[in-house]
Parts: sequence; C-alpha cells; structure tokens
Amino acid sequence: MRVRRRVPHPRAAVLVLHGGQSESERPARPWQLAALRMNSVERAVVARLPFPEVLVARVGYRVRGWNGDRADAARDALRALDALAELAGPVPTVLLGHSMGGRAALRAAGHPLVRGVVALAPWWPPGEPVSQAAGRHVVALHGERDRVTSPGETADCVRRVREGGAVRAGMAVVGEGDHGMLRRYGLWHDTAAAVVSHVLDPGVVPDPLPEGCYGGGEIPVL
Repeated sequence: MRVRRRVPHPRAAVLVLHGGQSESERPARPWQLAALRMNSVERAVVARLPFPEVLVARVGYRVRGWNGDRADAARDALRALDALAELAGPVPTVLLGHSMGGRAALRAAGHPLVRGVVALAPWWPPGEPVSQAAGRHVVALHGERDRVTSPGETADCVRRVREGGAVRAGMAVVGEGDHGMLRRYGLWHDTAAAVVSHVLDPGVVPDPLPEGCYGGGEIPVL
C-alpha cells in the first residue's frame, strides 16, 4: 500500500485501485499507464473530500495481471486493507477502482473496513461473485463506447449486487465515454469524486447521481 494523502488522525479512507491486464506476470510499476491514469481521478477525489481527515492510499500490486483463479489483484487489495487497518485503525473505507481495479475492489468488498465500492469501467465478467458486497454501497460508472469491458456485464453485476443485499447498488453510463476515461474526462473525474464523497458521508453530501441509477428503469446516461 502506498499512502498518497497522509492525515494525523484519519476518520475515513479512500483506497485507489488502478487497472491492469487479464494475464501478466510482469511486475507492476507506479509509472505504468494504468497507474498514471488514476492520478487525475485521485486529485479530483482529494479536492472533493467531505471532511479533511481522510487518508488516501493506493494498492501496490505485485504483478500486472489478474491471473485467473489466483486473482492476484484482489489478494493485493485485501493485503492493502489489512495494512490500512494497522496504520489508521478501523476507519470506514471507500474502494475506488478502474477496470481490473474495479474487479479487485468488488472482490475485496467483504473486508470489515469497506463501506463502499466505486467502480469505473469495471471488469465484472459473468458469474463474478457478489455476496461479499452485502451491506455495502456499490456504484459503477461505465463508458457508452467502452470496447474493453462490457457495460452490459456491469449492469448485470450491479443487479445481482442489489439483489444480494447491498445497502445501495447503482450504475450510470457516461455518454460517449471510453474505457480509458479520456473522452469527457472532466465528467468522469467530477462524478467519481462526488460519488466517493457521498459514500464517505451520505448524511451530509447529497448523491450526485439520479435516482434512476439504482434500479427501476432504464440506466441513466450522463
């Protein structure tokens, strides 16, 4: 785990999980494109924090790949959460993941620290486990023009998370958005930051997404 924003007495935390590859044994590096892509998202999150005592950290993957049943990224996420608990105590934590990082975040949602998962263009293939997300907030944003991961598979996963007992599970589509979050990047960044802030402090920070994101009709396009 790499601490990106250290505070003296944390009341909450955001743990960022960048993307990767389906299969790779190459060592993960902080300067690879998937990691750099999250820098601007992270800055937007820090600018929108609902209170100052929020620690922000990143999962440090050992390798770049998910690697089948090994699910290396998910194992690294759980290790990072354990390290976060040792560093900051039992603080409520939001997992913010992109692509493979979104898959790792959902897999790690059952950790006692986790309050919610915010997933950007997540890789949630059919049959992805969801029972661990019971009692959590789960929100996904997916680009309309994503050609790497599937908005339809994300919608199906959100539905199963909702049916599995999540506090709230929803999804919105970024109109014209792509997998790399380059098209309409301002909307990606601002919306992700606002959702993270809401999940951290839902009693004070209003939900930035329309009610339709949470089921009962057509998925909203932003």
